[in-house]
Parts: sequence; C-alpha cells; structure tokens
Amino acid sequence: MKHFGDGRDWFFENRYGMFIHWGLYSIDGWHEQVQWRRRIPKAEYVKRVAKFNPVKYDPDEWMRLAKESGMDYVIFTTKHHDGFCMWDTKETDYNIMRTPYGKDVLAMLAKSCRKYGIKLCLYYSCPDWHHPNSINHGGDHELLKQNPGDEPDIRKYISFVKRQATELCSNYGKIYGFFWDIPPRVKDPSINRLLRKLQPGIMINDRGYDKGDYDTPERKVPAGGEFSRPTEACQSVGDQSWGYREGEDYYTRRFLMQSIAKIMSMGGNYVLNVGPKPDGTIPKEASAILKDIGKWYRRVKPAITAESSSKYLDHENFMLTRDGNKLYVVCHKDLPTSGIVLSPIGIMPKSAILLNNGKRLTVKLEVTPKHYRSRPFIHIQGIPVEKLIDEPLVIKLEFKALSDKMLSEMSARAKNKEYIF
Repeated sequence: MKHFGDGRDWFFENRYGMFIHWGLYSIDGWHEQVQWRRRIPKAEYVKRVAKFNPVKYDPDEWMRLAKESGMDYVIFTTKHHDGFCMWDTKETDYNIMRTPYGKDVLAMLAKSCRKYGIKLCLYYSCPDWHHPNSINHGGDHELLKQNPGDEPDIRKYISFVKRQATELCSNYGKIYGFFWDIPPRVKDPSINRLLRKLQPGIMINDRGYDKGDYDTPERKVPAGGEFSRPTEACQSVGDQSWGYREGEDYYTRRFLMQSIAKIMSMGGNYVLNVGPKPDGTIPKEASAILKDIGKWYRRVKPAITAESSSKYLDHENFMLTRDGNKLYVVCHKDLPTSGIVLSPIGIMPKSAILLNNGKRLTVKLEVTPKHYRSRPFIHIQGIPVEKLIDEPLVIKLEFKALSDKMLSEMSARAKNKEYIF
C-alpha cells in the first residue's frame, strides 16, 4: 500500500491505538447512546451536567496504561451524539466547564499525551441531539423528533461544527487524526480542508463530510488478505457498549487478539476502546484486558506490523507477512493440528521460531500426503497448539534470501499447476 509522504505517514508507522468513549452518558452506566435508546427527553438528560464530577480522572494513568499495552496513539471522544463537549468550547455552554468538575479534561489529556509520547487524535460526532440547529428527523442516529424550541438549519449547524473544529485543531497542540462519526446526509469538503490547514499531516477518517483518508470497519473483521485503502478497524473491550457499562459483557482476550492479528496482518491499524467510569477511572476489567493483550502484542509486534504477503497464500487459519528475509505466519484462528504446510512456498528457511515463547520448531521441505502431486513445500511441525490456547500463534521463518519476485513465481507456478508430477 502506498504511503502519502506528506506528514500523514505516522499512521502507517503507529498501528495500534486506544479509543476512549467518555462523557455524561458514563453516569448512567448503560450505554453511550442512552439518551436516544431510552428516549430520554433533552430537558431530563441535561440534568446530568450537575452530576458529572470525575474527581479521580488522571490522564497520566490512562497514558501509562496505553504505553504498557503497546499502544501508539489515542482517540478521545470530544463530543458524542448527545452533543456534550468534553473541552472548554466557547460555542456552547453544554460543556465540561459547566460541571462541578470545571476543568478542561482534553487539555489535561493533551498534556499527558505529550509527556508519554502518545499521539493525540480526536473523535467528533456529526449528529448532535442537543444543538438547536442540528438535524433530528429520525434518521441514522438522529432523535425521532426535534427538541422543543429547536430550529434545524444545516448551514448554521455546519458553521457551528467548523468553529468547534477550529477550536479543537488550534488549542491543543499537535492533533494527528480526526475521527468523524455517523456520515451526515450532506457533503462539504471545505470542513476537511479546514482541518488540514490547521493541522498539516492530520489523518481524517471516512465518516465525515468528505471521503477522508482511511476506512473504519467497526466490530468486524473484513474478508480478504489485504486492504486496498488505508484502514483503521475499531473494537471495544465490551460487547454491549463503547461507553462505561455496569455489568458489561467483556470479550475474551483470545477473541480480541485474533481480531487484532487478522486486521493488522492485512495491513490495517487497530484501535481498542475502553469506557471510563463517571469518576474518571478505567474499569479494572478493561485495564486488565488491555495489559494482557499488550504482553502478547509486544512479543508478536514485528510480525503483525510487517507488510502483508497473504496474496501468496490461501489459507483460512493463518496469514503471511514479510519483513526482508523474514516471513511470518500469523495464525488468526485456532489451528486444528500441530503442523501446517505453507503451499506454495518451496524454499527451506534457516529457522522457524514461535514468537509466543521463543520455541524453535521443526521445519522440513517435503512432499506431504495431502500435497502428493506437488513439489516440496515448507512443513512446520510440533506447534504447541494445545499448550498455548489463550493467544494467537505467530511463527517467524528466516531465510538466506527472500523477495516478492520469488514468492510471486512460486505462487504463479502453483496456480498454473506446474508442480504436478
């Protein structure tokens, strides 16, 4: 995949990030869209402003967790669908400064990001259930009807969005990415142009007022072996909500690691979300999940962040990535056997190492019964599939020489059945 070469290449060099959904909705402990899903009137919902007082908020603690988990950047929800703003905005009184806490949590987070070397990206919802000029006619993530006294006007609302985007991209230092959410019905390329003018090198996603730079599959792993366009997949540690939820159904670590392995081996970025509690702390369960995944991620990072080479291999349980003379086998699904055959690769590697524990594996170049009409392929054996059942297995193969040309030629010969005796 081609890079941009204009300051946006940080995106291809920093592949794993933390998503953070935090706002008034955390008070309910149910879901970040609680106002919409439970049809709470605006007059009732706004009373939560007087209750929001995250006295235990410590952005340094968040960033230490991100570092320990192997994450390179963070995406913070500045304004979700409820319209409440988590920064000191001059465009509406519906913001963090009007709460009992009364501090600019975004400014505090930006400072902590710089301290720990974490790149700051911002989330901003296109729908707004609070602003009087926003459109709410029961469309995608819109209220079923306008709030009393609202005056829907898309031009005025876009002007409001531009002024807020200017604040966000002017007052908090370097902003590396902008994550719009819920594509609006209108297109206005001037908004993204404004972001790029204020923050050269910013990466902008595909859910806003223009096409943007990259795609954002959510809670799913796309089929295929490679992405044709820059991609950042997003998933949360919990199945029920992105914001804080009491009694959340947390995903298993293995499920999340397999998702990360597949997405990143396809060449995509991956952001994993946590929802802080109303006091500002990240739930212990969520924190533990991130730390455990981070231990695995650090061991296998060279493999899943290497260039995708799965186009040379067609297998449902594992994928290939390559870095120079090293080829990695990334098992994003559970292996059914203790051995795998890498058809059509017929070059003997110098070594086969299981990155999960550093174990040297048995590797041969041979014709197996299942491939009896072929020339010899790489056959890796003795994989401890039943001992390492809690994490995706990743194998490093090192060769004396390896190139795309060699892989392409082997793949082409196999497709043309030139290996058949």
